[in-house]
Amino acid sequence: MTTRLAATRGVVAIGGGTGLGRTLRALSVLGPRLTGVVATTDNGGSTGWIREQAGGIAWGDIRNCLNQVVDQQTLGSLLLEYRFVDAGELSGHSLGNLIMLALDQLSPRPLLAIDLIRELLDVELRLVPMCETGSHLAARYADGRPVRGELHLDAMTEVPTGIWLDPVVAATPEALQAVLGADLILFGPGSFMTSILPALLLPDFRAAVAASPAKRVLIGNLHPECGPVGLLNPVQLLRWTREVLGVQVFDTLLWPASRPVPEPDGIRVVIADVATPDQLRHDPQLLVGAIERCLGGC
Repeated sequence: MTTRLAATRGVVAIGGGTGLGRTLRALSVLGPRLTGVVATTDNGGSTGWIREQAGGIAWGDIRNCLNQVVDQQTLGSLLLEYRFVDAGELSGHSLGNLIMLALDQLSPRPLLAIDLIRELLDVELRLVPMCETGSHLAARYADGRPVRGELHLDAMTEVPTGIWLDPVVAATPEALQAVLGADLILFGPGSFMTSILPALLLPDFRAAVAASPAKRVLIGNLHPECGPVGLLNPVQLLRWTREVLGVQVFDTLLWPASRPVPEPDGIRVVIADVATPDQLRHDPQLLVGAIERCLGGC
């Protein structure tokens, strides 16, 4: 672990399953000083089906993050990732999502269900759902047409003029506490509108992040993402984010050297080679080095 990261009191990483999992994996040596705040608004695939049947939060991204930070495969991790085959209506569904739903129904809080799985998998870092009450992403087109549900937002043909949670809910207290105790807050990588933004749409969480003296770093994707946000260049994305949130929540942009260098828009830009040789994902060691540079003054 590098010097500046080793000296941090706490690091919070915010996002969805695949991208956030890579960041958590890279920084997992921090153990309990690292907290992942996971989006819970997904309404697609197995997760969406479970939400239709039982309500509550989305479990898929949480399950994905847990499996990415496991040091070695165990029976528990294999069960979390198993998907039913030739099982009628269950075919294609994740056993892990069902296990987490069952533990949630046996626990006073969703967070306690996650903690049980963490203990089973021997995961030291903390994973916290952004909220513990079911909520969906909602947005509107420029002409006022409403859109509800993450899947429908991904299919939008233009950048929404507004985006919010329906219903508006409170952030998980542990997520707020983690932000208050953090020296570094990381966002992503991953789908900006459906993985990174959801937690920031929680009014109390957004206020805590905006007021935090911690370094707040947005990790850029290796490739332009699909969906409406992919139509924006980095400067446009940052301006749109300020417009929909009403505050500036990033002070540093960590940008991959493989993409054209963006112009600064009121924040510091750190350019780094962070990709694996196939350019498909962030390399954990390179990402740690780049984050270390973000913590420095130059």
